Amino acid sequence: MTPRSPSPLFGSTADAVRAWVGGWVVSRGAADPVPQPWGLTVDVGLPHHATRHVLTDADEATVRKLAEAYAAPAVSLKVFLEPETVAPWLGPEWRPDGPGWLMTTPLRPLPGAHAHTHAHTHAPDGYTLKSWCRGGVTRLLVTAPDGGFAARGQVAPTGGTAVVDQVETAPAHRRKGLGALVMRTLQDAAYAQGATAGILGATTDGRRLYESLGWQVRAPLTGVTYPGSPA
Repeated sequence: MTPRSPSPLFGSTADAVRAWVGGWVVSRGAADPVPQPWGLTVDVGLPHHATRHVLTDADEATVRKLAEAYAAPAVSLKVFLEPETVAPWLGPEWRPDGPGWLMTTPLRPLPGAHAHTHAHTHAPDGYTLKSWCRGGVTRLLVTAPDGGFAARGQVAPTGGTAVVDQVETAPAHRRKGLGALVMRTLQDAAYAQGATAGILGATTDGRRLYESLGWQVRAPLTGVTYPGSPA
């Protein structure tokens, strides 16, 4: 089989952001992104996360304007600048979601002929790796020896790009290689569906895992949510 040619890992940060949003909405079942002069608006449709506004081109004037215009419960802003840069531009009501990063990696076939028959996708003794695909999104679940939740993750390929999303390991099951197992299996699944570049939004804990697997930071990611008045 002729190896496929890898696609460039995004021409600019704005291109990477658009690719991330395009895959994220598929992963989460959100509405199609609506283009704006400053970025994209996505209706998510959850009580705690109604709508997000993603800025591909952010400056102080734009962030201040949007923070005032979209100050409503369960609305969030995503800005690809450092938190300490963005914070002074926001009102005190906006709640930070914690530091984050936009990360990317080339996707390549991992060693072995088939993703589900070799060591890098074998769960540790007692754990079980389960997977299913719906609507083009591959989801993974790792169950513990007692059948309870241990880890999870999902990936949404959209052409040459795949967005890895909702990777999580239960505290009691960390440092057992489950996060790496989930990531490698998701990357294999995305590559098998034609993707050659991976992208994700990382938390502080997630960043450590992803960097150990070769992912690189593309940009800082500052997220804030407007919680509204207390009931």
